[in-house]
Amino acid sequence: MIIAATVNEQLKHVDSDEPRILIVGAGIAGITLAQLLRGRGMHPTLIDRSADSGRMIGDNRAGYMLALMPMVDPIIEELECREAYLEASVGIDRYIAHAHTGKVLRQDHLGDLLADFGDYRGISRSALLDVLTGSDCPIAFGTTVTGLSDDGGTVTLAQASVGRQRFGEQEQSRGQEEVLEFDAVVIADGMNSRTRRLVTGGPAATAMSGSGKTSAYSSDKPSSESAVDTTWGGWVCWAEADDDQDAVDEIWGDGFFLGIYPVKGALGVFLGCPDARQPLGSRRFAAEVRSRLTVMTPRIDACLTAVEKAEAPFFWPLRDSRAQRWSRGRTVLLGDAAAGFLPTAGIGAGMAMESAGVLADELSSLTTGPGAFAALERFEARQRSRVEAAHDNSRSLARLMFDRSRLFAFARDQAFRFISIRTALKPILHLLESPPKRV
Repeated sequence: MIIAATVNEQLKHVDSDEPRILIVGAGIAGITLAQLLRGRGMHPTLIDRSADSGRMIGDNRAGYMLALMPMVDPIIEELECREAYLEASVGIDRYIAHAHTGKVLRQDHLGDLLADFGDYRGISRSALLDVLTGSDCPIAFGTTVTGLSDDGGTVTLAQASVGRQRFGEQEQSRGQEEVLEFDAVVIADGMNSRTRRLVTGGPAATAMSGSGKTSAYSSDKPSSESAVDTTWGGWVCWAEADDDQDAVDEIWGDGFFLGIYPVKGALGVFLGCPDARQPLGSRRFAAEVRSRLTVMTPRIDACLTAVEKAEAPFFWPLRDSRAQRWSRGRTVLLGDAAAGFLPTAGIGAGMAMESAGVLADELSSLTTGPGAFAALERFEARQRSRVEAAHDNSRSLARLMFDRSRLFAFARDQAFRFISIRTALKPILHLLESPPKRV
């Protein structure tokens, strides 16, 4: 259960011989780490910039559908929330690949392929946050980091103050700042946050052309991170659940992408397009995609209708980011702050939870003093190569998925007929076959 608790209220529970750990960002990575440490008898301080739990967990703020692979199972077991996890999610077994015309190319049983490693389940992001916070989860809301010392141990925090009503919502402004000392600071509030940029600087970005090639561009200032811009994005909405709750459908089109992902009681829909087509709007673009498909299943029809009827659906720019270094002094990046994934491989949330588990192992043995330097460096050494392998796989898939050429789409459809799902998932299967050693 999420409990609103200020920074000082949380610090009161930290014993004098216990390390003071600050976790910035109450998303999947931050909450997972906080709950793991709390389960081990520690008292990390968890903060989030959201005004309250409703805004943090609400779908428009917290994201939509996730497909979680078996690397999350050890985390779920340690948090003793497996029953709640199974209740809040659906098992995914089938992956149905469609040609750019809508015709079914093949159907593979992902559940069977992954069964040796554990569960493959669909869940909404808000439901996952509810599952992870089944035990008490204190969070200081409306709190941000405004300054970090060179070694990261000295942190300036600002607690937002609530002002007058504006457009039906309460305005927030920066309140009084407070300078505090911590033994370790974990930045887990996403790849676009100001806190992350206090450590990494600005990104050296890469644009992906329609041909799938990339070209780099950056400012004159050296950067400690890289980014890929697919020059695509997509609208996200919900459709009603159907009788195929164990199946994922994807159409890799010529200038569009349609993904249908089951969660408990609903279907998550993603309709992708080149950035240049976004001004057309979700309704008109969905109608255009409908007119181009020669085969229309009831599920595809229902999901395109959901996009057409959705009021102001969120448009998700498909960009990623990767920090070249995760740890600096007493500060470390976690989750999207370390490597923000494209959704193409459906593995970003799983890797964030796995990384939180590895970091929890290192922080659990931490004592007060300078030991955080070595602990955070060990975490990076253990986990970064795994995360970057999955990150590379997501980037490779993006080059195949997001293209406007009909000729390329036709060639890709033919390749789909012969490439096995095991071959396509080889990098991910390798990660599952060699999980990180946990304490």
